[in-house]
Amino acid sequence: MAARSLDIGPAGIRTARTIEIVRTERGLSQRRLAARVTAVGRPMSNTMLSRIERAQRRCDVDDLVALAEALHVSVLVLLGVDPLPGPHLLRT
Repeated sequence: MAARSLDIGPAGIRTARTIEIVRTERGLSQRRLAARVTAVGRPMSNTMLSRIERAQRRCDVDDLVALAEALHVSVLVLLGVDPLPGPHLLRT
């Protein structure tokens, strides 16, 4: 069986950037957000979060749902298809 490509496409890169934007707008460090994600039941280290934000690690569906819950936003906001209320422009 051939190895599956782990390249992260445009949607994954946009999501990674949006996670970082929302986190910083909330005034959270990577360590604090990772702790919140872990508290909602999805163990995550700040290293894992850093790699997700830099698009060096895939953000799977379970990660995405936990991140949205920890950030108090819709998954659609993190996907970049539903803008966050306010003066932000999260679409690329």
